[in-house]
Amino acid sequence: MIPIILAGGLGTRLWPLSRSSFPKQFLPLASNNSMLQDTYARIVELEQCEKPIVVCNEEHRFIVAEQFRQMNADPTSIILEPIGRNTAPAIAVAALNALQLHDDPILLILAADHVITNTVAFHKAISIAKPAAEAGKLVTFGIVPNKPETGYGYIKFVKSTDPSQTNVSFFPIETFVEKPHQKKAQEYLNSGNYLWNSGMFMFRASVFISELKKYSPDILSACQQSIDNAKKDLDFLRPDAEKFSTSPENSIDYAVMERTDKAVVVPLDAGWSDVGSWDALWEISTQDECNNVKIGNVISVATKNCYLRSAERRLVATVGIDDLIVIDTADAILVAKKNQVQDVKKIVAQLKSTQQPEASQHRMIYRPWGYYDSIDSGTRYQVKRITVNPGAKLSVQMHHHRAEHWIVVSGTAKVLKGEKEVLLTENQSIYIPVGVVHALENPGKIPLELIEVQSGAYLGEDDIIRFEDRYGRC
Repeated sequence: MIPIILAGGLGTRLWPLSRSSFPKQFLPLASNNSMLQDTYARIVELEQCEKPIVVCNEEHRFIVAEQFRQMNADPTSIILEPIGRNTAPAIAVAALNALQLHDDPILLILAADHVITNTVAFHKAISIAKPAAEAGKLVTFGIVPNKPETGYGYIKFVKSTDPSQTNVSFFPIETFVEKPHQKKAQEYLNSGNYLWNSGMFMFRASVFISELKKYSPDILSACQQSIDNAKKDLDFLRPDAEKFSTSPENSIDYAVMERTDKAVVVPLDAGWSDVGSWDALWEISTQDECNNVKIGNVISVATKNCYLRSAERRLVATVGIDDLIVIDTADAILVAKKNQVQDVKKIVAQLKSTQQPEASQHRMIYRPWGYYDSIDSGTRYQVKRITVNPGAKLSVQMHHHRAEHWIVVSGTAKVLKGEKEVLLTENQSIYIPVGVVHALENPGKIPLELIEVQSGAYLGEDDIIRFEDRYGRC
């Protein structure tokens, strides 16, 4: 069995913490690990389970690689989607890659941004689904509903009236249902014949490919050509961008599951949430005696039923509020009524329409060598705090429009400046003039931290000419 972890979402409803450059699946929202890392941790102990195949956006490739490195894990493949085409093409390229590596494996399709609190129940559901998948069924996991939820699609399943089938733990699917209104959702809950559509699946790779060929041959054709012409790049597999982009944009539900006669559902009651909004995160988080969730540097007085989060060291203080979401980050603050957080995506849409950077980027930007935080900026200057991971190196580069001054705060810096190479330690500094070829490396065993002061007529990130780069960015 090979887990396929889909890590390509953008998570706009959890703005300002989740942004397209660093979306929710890479954030520690439900534990000290990121949601991607929690997803991996849930499958480590599964029997006869190979290393996962991860599908992610090109932009996030180094974030995925770094988060697996932190867990001492090595995925079978990290497949880079050149463009988002929804879940059917993403699963198709993963299935085709799995067939290249193994003899018709069982695939366990998981989203990287789900929370499952009962791992034992999750593993039991997988053990129930596996024989059905081995027998040629396309299995989906349906979440046992505990409320009339209007934010999820539903699956109506067929209960057997045959007494000999009372112990069967998977059921034929009668129909998939779109997100209902409140009254209809209550009817679904009362009937006992409906489950939430989780977006998790299990099937043989060959069976899925066969059904995809039958019902969505244009998707399969594009994905097959893109994998046939894929290229290896460091730890990544790059499907051919031109071929992949010709695939229609479609979900696995529409492309296959709603049309095949092989679909069955396994009920799953394991504390599942897709954490699609701030109120959903409030529901699954530990609450105090006033039903508040407080994360970070937070003080509250006469406050109840709130989710309060300080993502920075800055103090968040509240007095006399109820049913609110308050999120503080380095460059944005969100205050919203708990029952209106679905509209946070409208804020993101407005930010995008005016091309404000807060729509997509955090103040802290992650790179394959580490990250930097833009502390301050003004006319002709910019100040950054840079952290370089042990053993990592920035590209050999130069700038046409800016000079740089580096001051080491902690660790050891190995600096190339023109023809010379020097070592700098704490409190030492160096000046890099405009046009001089340079590089920065951390040769030590601890993170290198330094302050960078840029000055010049143009300070954009695109003023970089790379000559050498161990991460393939030249």
